[in-house]
Amino acid sequence: MISYHASHEQFSPSELLRLAILAEKCGFMAVNSSDHFHPWGEAQGQSGFSFAWLGAAMQATTIPFGVVCSPGQRYHPAIVAQAAATLSEMFPGRFWISVGSGEALNENITGDRWPTKNERNERLLECVQIMKRLFKGETVTHFGKVRVQDARLFTLPKVPPLILGAAVSQQTAEWMGQWADGLITIHKPLPELKKTINAFRNSGGEGKPVYVKVQLSYSATKEQALEGAYEQWKTNVLPQEVFDDLWKPEQFDAVAQLVRREDVEKSVIIESETRPFVDLIESYYDLDIHNIILHNVNKEQETFINVFGEKVLPRIKGPVH
Repeated sequence: MISYHASHEQFSPSELLRLAILAEKCGFMAVNSSDHFHPWGEAQGQSGFSFAWLGAAMQATTIPFGVVCSPGQRYHPAIVAQAAATLSEMFPGRFWISVGSGEALNENITGDRWPTKNERNERLLECVQIMKRLFKGETVTHFGKVRVQDARLFTLPKVPPLILGAAVSQQTAEWMGQWADGLITIHKPLPELKKTINAFRNSGGEGKPVYVKVQLSYSATKEQALEGAYEQWKTNVLPQEVFDDLWKPEQFDAVAQLVRREDVEKSVIIESETRPFVDLIESYYDLDIHNIILHNVNKEQETFINVFGEKVLPRIKGPVH
């Protein structure tokens, strides 16, 4: 399926609700939601609460929704499990959750020490194990990287939501293949993307769904597309080592002053034509990808949704699930 990405750090919840409704009307088959406490920079300027928004958006539409989330610091895993179970009970078969180790930008608000990447990974795995036990109706007590005492979900969906692992690197994808229900990763050159997906499948992820998020900027001209991406997304093309550990939007803005437009072009697909996106999606056919999530990083969301609904989605006739 082809999904629309709802970026809470870029748009107000009311605007995103309108866009999600429009995306369904134009043929997008699902919506993927970000989850932020802070935006990456002042130019983005929003940070609506995703779980509150999801209830409204799913009620207003009929398509599946997912959310990217980082349980363990800002969110207690029992609360994430409760939110996911509630959405799955109200909207059966329409909700998934993607989990990652998180970024200080959102998690540092608790005032707790920001752990190393290895510690965060250990904590993430504990959180997923706790959530899966809660989805089974178990009473959970656990004292480790996170602490849970006598937690039990009394409201349970008939079928628990998928818990996807969010991975960028091959190493993380390989680790997540051992425990996640599926993989969500970002687009990259096809040989690199294949390596990431194969790392997941070869370590236990065979037969599990794979989602790929494509960051793009579409506009009437390539120049406008590039400027729109640079204005909104230059904070998001920093090295992962920097990306994970800065904790204020103004810090991202300061570091992003060193980012050039050509740096943005390396990670965001800049186009004024639709055919390259059809070709890109078709190039994924042999990878057996279940969900291709399109994130237009500039502000022209309504144009993007309408044009892609007319000129891209109807041309996708290959084996995209």
